[in-house]
Amino acid sequence: MDKPVTELNKTASKAPSIRKKKKLVLVGTPNVGKSVIFNLLTGTYVVVSNYPGTTVEVARGTGKIGQEVYEVIDTPGMYSLFPITEEERVTRTLLLTEKPDIVIHVVDAKNLERMLPLTLQLLEAGLPVILAVNMMDEAEVLGRTIDLDALAKALNIPVVGTAAAQNRGIDQLKRMVSDFVRKHVA
Repeated sequence: MDKPVTELNKTASKAPSIRKKKKLVLVGTPNVGKSVIFNLLTGTYVVVSNYPGTTVEVARGTGKIGQEVYEVIDTPGMYSLFPITEEERVTRTLLLTEKPDIVIHVVDAKNLERMLPLTLQLLEAGLPVILAVNMMDEAEVLGRTIDLDALAKALNIPVVGTAAAQNRGIDQLKRMVSDFVRKHVA
C-alpha cells in the first residue's frame, strides 16, 4: 500500500540538505597580496584556469571559514570597475555575474589613498565588501599608522589590518567573514 503524502513529506524533510558553497571573491590591484590571502584561506597554492572566452587567469579554491565552506576566487588585478584592460573586464564581469556573498578588497597599506576609490566603486555597485588593509608590516616600517576603526566608520564596512606574508590578521579576517555572512547572507 502506498504511503500517504504527509508521510512522504516527513521522510523527504529528513533527507540531508545540500548546502550551496558561499562565494568569496578577492579583488584589488596587482601585487597587494591577494594570492597570499587566497592560499591562506584555501590552504593551497594558487591553481589557475583561464576565464571562459579569454586568456585571463582566475584562481578558484575551497576553504572552510567558521562553519561555512566557501568557494574562494582570486581575481586578476584591477584598478577600477570601469575596465580598460582585459583583466579588469574579467574581474568586473565575474563580480557582476557570479553574485559573490562577500568581496574582500585587498589594498596595500603603504598606498591606501590610491586604492580607496575602487573600494567606493565596489560599494556603489552594491557589493558586500570587507576591506583588508594588507602589508601593515611594511607600512609600520615606514612609520605609517592607519586608524582602521576610523576607516571602518567612514566607509561603514568591516576593515581589518593584515600582513598576509606573515599570516598576521588572517584569523581576524576569517572572523569578520563569518560575522558578516551570518548577519547579511541568507
